[in-house]
Amino acid sequence: MDRWIGVLKIQLYPNSNSFYRVAASLGLSSSPKSLAVPSGNAIFFSGDRVEETENPVIERLSDPQRIAEILVSKFGGSINAFVVEAPIFNGPFAVYKDFIPSVNENGEPKSYDATGFPASTSLVLLLSKFLAEAKNVILGKQKEPYQGEPSAPFPCKPKTALLGFSKGGTVINQLITEFGFSELPPQANTNGGLSSKQDDWIVPTSKEQLFNSIAEIHYVDVGLNTEGAYLTSKDVIDRISERIARRASGIRFLFHGTPRQWCDERRVWIRKEKDALVRLLKRTAHRNMGKLHICERLYFPGELPGLQMHFEIIEIMDVS
Repeated sequence: MDRWIGVLKIQLYPNSNSFYRVAASLGLSSSPKSLAVPSGNAIFFSGDRVEETENPVIERLSDPQRIAEILVSKFGGSINAFVVEAPIFNGPFAVYKDFIPSVNENGEPKSYDATGFPASTSLVLLLSKFLAEAKNVILGKQKEPYQGEPSAPFPCKPKTALLGFSKGGTVINQLITEFGFSELPPQANTNGGLSSKQDDWIVPTSKEQLFNSIAEIHYVDVGLNTEGAYLTSKDVIDRISERIARRASGIRFLFHGTPRQWCDERRVWIRKEKDALVRLLKRTAHRNMGKLHICERLYFPGELPGLQMHFEIIEIMDVS
């Protein structure tokens, strides 16, 4: 499968002065030339900026286009990969204001609230606008007419893997809060709650499609300078559990960490919050008939915490 790899700046709302920088690696069908329907979409939310480290490893793994390529290598060549950077940076601090309305000036959330479904609405709109712009770019680079519609569809709708790196984990917290408070499907079916209508889509075009497509949640060395790095609301986890129980397909929660975050004696709440979320998920797992899976992986065990390992986890994390 051929691929288009690029970085675009996307204006989410017409009156907004901020732009999202999004890198992607998209699959292309060979005949006719068009965007292929992927087996899944891996969507990665970045964290704060780290500048002028003079560390080639950190610099390489801070490049969103390189991260997109890594995601394809991990999740498979039939997926699409998206790497989303915050639209606003207060100095080095990433601020996902459209996704989490309660964040302060440094992008730290005061709470996670599903009211209005801001994260899922913003994500669906962002992906849709990115895809439209990418089609224009691809059309401008190829000689033959661009078909603009998917070909050779997969037998199942694309699955979604959500990954939050560092502060990007706050977006994951907001998204799964909204997932928990979203409308329950009337009953499980073989399409995992998706419509059986043959309306092939490349990225989710509604929050319902997004929620129904979620198959994996990855917390990738997340952490904050305040509390809120992990979701610890029992009510929200109970709602998530209830929703998963009504699906035909399950969801995997994977926790990837390094001593940089999980063993930081100055920010002990990070490990405590992670442990609390894992406990809550495990307590509800028995209600879901095997549909909820939890996995924890510590990388660089026994090594001294450092900034380089915080970025290296992107390259070495095991998503299996």
